[in-house]
Amino acid sequence: MVADERHLNPGGTVHGGALATLIDIAMGAAVFAGGDDDERPVTIEMKVNYLEGGEPGRLQAVAKVRRRGSRFTVLEAEVVQGDRVLAFGTGSFTTISR
Repeated sequence: MVADERHLNPGGTVHGGALATLIDIAMGAAVFAGGDDDERPVTIEMKVNYLEGGEPGRLQAVAKVRRRGSRFTVLEAEVVQGDRVLAFGTGSFTTISR
């Protein structure tokens, strides 16, 4: 995502909701990447730790599957800007049929 003025909070940093959304999307994509094309990922729960404020510019979210079970998948993800980690999150997902 390329953050601009629309994504900033009143303090001038990237809004936490935007960072959380990136984490959620990255984790969902990681679930989908190892799943069946007839299923779609659904977030069960998610926790985000905000580490640094982001600035306008390119943000990247990367997710990793920690455990894929028969009923749910546990993941972690981070949002980075350059060499800085802005937010770190964990989540649990399940899949449902399309």
